[in-house]
Amino acid sequence: MIGYGDGEMFLGSDALALAPLTRRITYLEEGDWAVVSARAVKIFDAANHAVERPVREAAASGALIGKGNYRHFMQKEIFEQPAVIGDTLHALVNPATRTVHLPELPFALGEVERMTMIACGTAYHACVVAKYWLERIARIAVEVDIASEFRYRALAMPRGGAAMFVSQSGETADTLAALRYGKAQGQKIIAVVNQPESSIAREADIVLPTLAGPEIGVASTKAFTTQLAVLACFTVALARARGAVSHDREAELVAALTEIPSRASEVLNHDQRLREIAAEIAEARDVLYLGRGSAFPLALEGALKLKEISYIHAEGYAAGEMKHGPIALIDEAVPVIVLAPNDDLFEKTLGNVEEVMARGGRVVMISDAAGVARLGDRLASGIAVPRCDPFVAPLLYAIPIQLLAYHVAVIKGTDVDQPRNLAKSVTVE
Repeated sequence: MIGYGDGEMFLGSDALALAPLTRRITYLEEGDWAVVSARAVKIFDAANHAVERPVREAAASGALIGKGNYRHFMQKEIFEQPAVIGDTLHALVNPATRTVHLPELPFALGEVERMTMIACGTAYHACVVAKYWLERIARIAVEVDIASEFRYRALAMPRGGAAMFVSQSGETADTLAALRYGKAQGQKIIAVVNQPESSIAREADIVLPTLAGPEIGVASTKAFTTQLAVLACFTVALARARGAVSHDREAELVAALTEIPSRASEVLNHDQRLREIAAEIAEARDVLYLGRGSAFPLALEGALKLKEISYIHAEGYAAGEMKHGPIALIDEAVPVIVLAPNDDLFEKTLGNVEEVMARGGRVVMISDAAGVARLGDRLASGIAVPRCDPFVAPLLYAIPIQLLAYHVAVIKGTDVDQPRNLAKSVTVE
C-alpha cells in the first residue's frame, strides 16, 4: 500500500508497517502500478489506464505501538493475551445466553458440507488445532494444507464447500494466491485476519477478525491465540448450525471459552519458573516437543517458536509417532517438552513420557496439577496449567511454550523481535 504524509509519501507491505508514519493509506489492487513523488501519486491498472483508488484511514495507529515497560515487543504481546483473547471472544460470544454469534454470513452455515483450511507458519498450526475441533465437535470433514503447497496440487474442490484462509497480516502472498484459487473453484471464502483492511480480507466473502491489535514481534504470539479463539467460536457456531451439538453442550463450550482470559492470566504466573527451565533448554542443541490430539499442533508450534527466535534446532511430533523414529534421538542431552492436557488421551501420552524417561530423556511436562503429580519428581520440570475443558486447552497451553521460547532466546542473546532472515509479512511466494 501507499501511505500519504505531509510533503512525503510511503510504500509498505502492510498497514502496520506504515502505522508509525501515517494512517492515510491507499491499497493497490492486483496488477496496479504507481508513480510516487514526494507530494503526489498516480495509479494505473494492469491495462495501464489511470485509476482512482480510495484513501482509507488505517485502523492501526503508531501511538498504539510501543514496548511500555517490557524488554521486548514479544514479551509485551505474550502478556497482552488475556486482554486480547477477551476482546476477541467479546465480539463473538454472548455470555448471558452462552451462545456464539458470527457476523452475518452471505451463505447458510449449516449447508457447508466440507471445510478446507489454508495458512502458513503459525497460522497453519492454528488451522490444524481447528481441524480437531471441527471434526470432533461439528462433525464435518476438514482438509488443512500449507498455502504454498495447496494450489500446486490442482485440487478439485467440492461443491458446497467453504474455504477458510488464516493470516495475521492478511497479505501473505501464498495464502492470497490460494484464496484466489479457492474462489475460482466456487468455494465460499472465509478470512480470519488481524488486519481488516488487508488484501485477504477485501477478497473474502466474510471476515472473522482477530482483535489482537498491532503485533510487532515477528514470532506470532497473541495473533495465534486470538486465531484459536475465533476458530473455537466458529466451531461452536458450525456445530450448532449442523445440529451436531445440543443447546446445553453449546452452553458448556461457550462457558469454557469465557473462562479463558482469567485462566490465561494464571498461566502467566509461571513466567519465573519458565525462565529457570529456559536456562537448561538454552544449553541444548536439539529439543523435541510431543503432543497428542489438539496438543500435537501445539508441539509443532512450540518447536517453531524455539527455532524462530533462539536458533536451536527443535522438532514437534505426534507423541504416538515417537516410536517410529524420533525415539532414537532420546538421551540426556535432548530435552523433551511434553504437552499433556488431562483429557481422554492423557494416559496414552503418559505412556510415551515413560518411554522417554526410561531412555534417559529429560522431560519438561506441561499439564494440569493432577497430570504433573502423576510423575512427580521423576520429571526434570513440571508446569501446572489451570484445569480446563479439553476443548479450550490449546489456548492455555500455547502460552507456556511461547514464554519458554522467549526466555531461551533472551538467554541466547538473539534479536527476539526481529530474528535473522525472517519478516513479519511474507509478501512473496
